[in-house]
Amino acid sequence: MTKLTQTKVEFAWGDKQEVVFQLLKQKLCSAPILALPEGSEDFIVYCDASNKGLGAVLMQREKVILYASRQLKIHEKNYTTHDLELGAVVFTLKS
Repeated sequence: MTKLTQTKVEFAWGDKQEVVFQLLKQKLCSAPILALPEGSEDFIVYCDASNKGLGAVLMQREKVILYASRQLKIHEKNYTTHDLELGAVVFTLKS
């Protein structure tokens, strides 16, 4: 779906895009409930990187407080695994 938003990509809506759109609608309408933080203790942060993007989860006492993710920028796709993982940490701390 994100490719459809790029300027040099022809906008073509087919069966594949429709299926993904319907799934996205379903997920947005039935998203897991995020918890509010309680106090300032027991927070756990998970972060990870792949060759597609960066992601993070903030939890407190096994309840999700925040999800964050983003796609890699073009120049980041050339980064080593170590640099991507470090980038995920930086992204997480900024989120």
